[in-house]
Parts: sequence; C-alpha cells; structure tokens
Amino acid sequence: MKIDPRAGQPANASDLVDVPKLIAAYYEERPDPKIPEQRVVFGTSGHRGCSFAKTFNEWHILAITQAICNYRRQHKIDGPLFLGIDTHALSQPAVDSALEVLAANGVEVMVASREKFTPTPVISHAILTYNRGRKTGLADGIVITPSHNPPDTGGFKYNPPHGGPAEETITSWIEGLANDSLAHQLKGVKRISLEKALAATTTHRHDFLTPYVEDLHNVIDMDAIRASGISIGVNPLGGAGVHYWQPIAKRYGLNLKVVNDSVDPTFRFMTLDWDGKIRMDPSSEYAMRPLIALKDKFDLAYACDTDHDRHGIVTRSVGLLPPNHYLAVCVDYLFRNRPRWAKNMAVGKTVVSSSMIDRVTARMCRKLYEVPVGFKYFVAGLLDGRLGFAGEESAGSSFARRDGSVWTTDKDGMIAALLAAEITAICKKDPGEIYAELAAELGNSHYRRSEAPATEEQKAALEHIAAHDIHATDLAGEKPITITTKAAADGEAIGGIKVAAANGWFAARPSGTEAIYKIYAESFRGEEQLAVIEAQAQAIANQAFSSAPTTRKPELQEAK
Repeated sequence: MKIDPRAGQPANASDLVDVPKLIAAYYEERPDPKIPEQRVVFGTSGHRGCSFAKTFNEWHILAITQAICNYRRQHKIDGPLFLGIDTHALSQPAVDSALEVLAANGVEVMVASREKFTPTPVISHAILTYNRGRKTGLADGIVITPSHNPPDTGGFKYNPPHGGPAEETITSWIEGLANDSLAHQLKGVKRISLEKALAATTTHRHDFLTPYVEDLHNVIDMDAIRASGISIGVNPLGGAGVHYWQPIAKRYGLNLKVVNDSVDPTFRFMTLDWDGKIRMDPSSEYAMRPLIALKDKFDLAYACDTDHDRHGIVTRSVGLLPPNHYLAVCVDYLFRNRPRWAKNMAVGKTVVSSSMIDRVTARMCRKLYEVPVGFKYFVAGLLDGRLGFAGEESAGSSFARRDGSVWTTDKDGMIAALLAAEITAICKKDPGEIYAELAAELGNSHYRRSEAPATEEQKAALEHIAAHDIHATDLAGEKPITITTKAAADGEAIGGIKVAAANGWFAARPSGTEAIYKIYAESFRGEEQLAVIEAQAQAIANQAFSSAPTTRKPELQEAK
C-alpha cells in the first residue's frame, strides 16, 4: 500500500483548487451525453462529479432538477421542497441553477433563512417533521453535496417524502429523463432568471436550525451529557454543520468547544488524506490528524464530514476509533439504554460492515437486518420502526428517537457524535474503552477495505458474478458457511459476491460511481488469516475479470 509521503501534513498552495476556474467551468463546459462518464449517474448517494471533467455542470443540474419536478408532478408530491446545501465550491452554483428551475415549475421551495448551509440529516428531519400525520401535500427535499469528497467535486441528491435517499426505481427514472434532456439540448427544461427565482412567491426562507436543535433531546440524553460536565471538542471540517454546534452547546449547556469554525471552499485548513488529496473524511487518520492531536485536551472529540451525515470519534483511550468499532459500541449501548424501544426492533447493517455487529446483536438476542451497500436500503425499516439502529462501515448511521419513533431516514453524523458523549457520560468510559471490552469478550476484529482500478467491463463481470461460479471449499482454512450475491434481509443484489465462514469473510464488489472495485475482508483470527482471506478474494475477482474483454489484473491497494 503506497501512502503519499505528505499524507497527514497541511495542504500547500499547489494542492488547492482554483475556485474561480472551477465555477467558470461549471457554467462554460457542456457535457456530451454520448460519453458515458459525462451522463447523469446516480450512485449510492446521488449524482457526483467535477466541472473540469464535464461530469458536474450547469446542464446536469438543470436537467436533473426538471426531472425531479416532473417526478413530483407525476406522483402528486405538491408540498414544500426542502433545499439543503453544503460548503463545497460547486454547491452554490448548483443551488442557483436548481432554484431557477424549481421556481419556473412553481415548486414551493424552503431555503435556509439564517445559516446558508444545511446538513443532510437536517433536511431529512425537516421532511419527516412536516409530513408527520399528513396523507397529502407531502414534502420532499434536495441536498446539494458530494459528501466528504475533494473540493473540486459537486453532488446532487433527491430525498422523496420518506426523507431518505431515493430508491433505485426513482433515481433510474430521474436519470433517464435527465439524460434524454441533455441529449436534446435541455428540451423541456423550464427556467427563469435567478433574480426572479429568489423573488418568486414560491421561494421561502426557512429556519432549519431551531427545530432540529430543539428536538435533539428526544433522540439523545442531553441532560446526562450536561450533568457529566465532560469536555467535548468539535471540528466541523468546514462543513454544513459549522453553525449548528454552538447553538447546540448553548441550548443544552454543554461543555463543548468548536476547535475550527473556518469555512473555505478550498478547505486549505485540512491535512492531506492518504493519497495526498484534500478529503473531508472523518474516518481517515490522515484527514483527522489535527483533531487526533487534541485527544488529551478533551474527554471526547469528534468531527463530521462536509454535509454532516458521517462521523469520526476521537477518544482519549485509542485516538480515532475505526467506524466499525464505533458502530458496534452504538448497537451495544443503544439496545441496553433505550427501554422504550420495542423488543422486536432490529439492528441494520450493510453487508460490508464488521461481523462484530453481528456478534453484539446476537448476544442481545436481537434480529440482524443485513442489506446491500447504500443507506437507502434502511429507509423503510427506520420509517416504520422495525430498525432501532442502522449503520454502514463508511461511518454513516442513524437511529430511533428515545421513544422508538423515527428520527431521520438519512445518515446523521451529528447524533452519532452526540451519542458518543452520552455513552461517555453514562458509562464513565469512552467508546474506545467499551469496544476493548467487547473485543475481549467476543473476539478481536481485523478488518480492511482495499480497492483497485477496474474497467467498465471488469466491473460488470464482478457485479454479475453468480454464487455457483465460486468453487471454494474453504475460507482461510474454514468451511464457508455462506456464498451469496444477495443480502439476507431483503434479497436485494449486493452487486458482487460475499463469502463468509465462522471467523472471517470477504466481499468483492464494483464501485457504483468510480472506475474501481473494492474488496472488504475481516478476520477474527488475526492479520495472517486476514491476508489469506484477501488473497482468496483477489483470486475470485480475477476469475470474474477473466470473462471480461480486458483481462488486466489490477493492483489492489488498501483504502484509507
């Protein structure tokens, strides 16, 4: 694994994106819909791209927004649309473009009244709050964010009335209509000037912050945190929640300090990630190095990514806690400390999350609900109360209110971070110490995610691999228990293969948004067994690639 020699070090001027050029490219460059990479593509969390590469430009946003307007009209969604935005440079131009189309279509749009930036979970919370008890006039939302990705990227995702990421049937419909519009020079797109859109009677200023902050005590025991007096350090990583943490601290009397409140679209205050790029990833030890350095100055420190739907927890005991470790701690704590939750509430996890979660869940005699990669697969379970907790290995999660009702149906990094404070306050131990106790009882997990470049043909071959194509008789010396291409909970295709034994497993799947494939592997018998599992996974991936037109075997690298 090659780590950039400057990983974890401050960014230089040469590392920074040229924001004026990036925005100019957004307006000047035109995508060619005949080139697959330049078409509208919704991955696991919306359409993402870069204006320089002609993958995130004005025409993309105009076409997508009109497609959403048409979808709303077809499905009689005529309540307000809550519009959120993060701090990436391309987010504001995309908001402007979207407003021009939304206003032209007569959509009632709610945009932030005070703080311009609105985190993803706050949009989900606003949708669910508005729709509670309603059967008609339902609200939905758009969040303009590429999540933790580098400063030159943009992102655009749609949340229908259930408040979570749109399911594939919806995104495929939007993709198709948007790409048809691109192919016909934006035919069918309604649009007015930004000036008229901002002045339209359908464009409303909305207070997102107050309702969200005032409601937090219904999902987190804020009284316990306040009473404990624990010191908390927060780094919003220049993201959409930057103006939320001080109001939270003031409202609930928390001993909380925001260690960096800078907002800069170049994100020049970040340390470089493992590959030498700026990336606002709260699960990366390199991107989080400045906060990790403060671990002894606070009882607990945490960060969230740019749209605040992911979390990074820094404890005095271990420093940055791996996401899978913290998810297991959350499950263990929540299901023991939420007495009003129903006895049949299940634990949701993705197929590539740690089996430590399985072991914790089994110990508590709870049902495990395992789904493919993508938070959209948790939406229905969170909404109807079947899931008390849902999490994915990339540090995204949400969970029910203290009374068992739904909080959000999208990831919420803020409540995940605040839960770490509640856990520390109640247990008198930080989450790192609690995980160590779980590992001593249930086994020590060794987990790794690796990735490598792959052609479209190779990705397709891996995605469509069948269980009967796998002839392995053992997995690192253990007999395989399951070989599957579908998730156990809902029968949905996982877009690859998963092979599991009693003390280890691997999954291999192509990325939905990048020209790479990924291998996830875990062992409860140490690093040596993990290496054997990874080698077997690589051999199976190569077997799948052999059927593709290009038989090059990509070099796998650990993903940080």
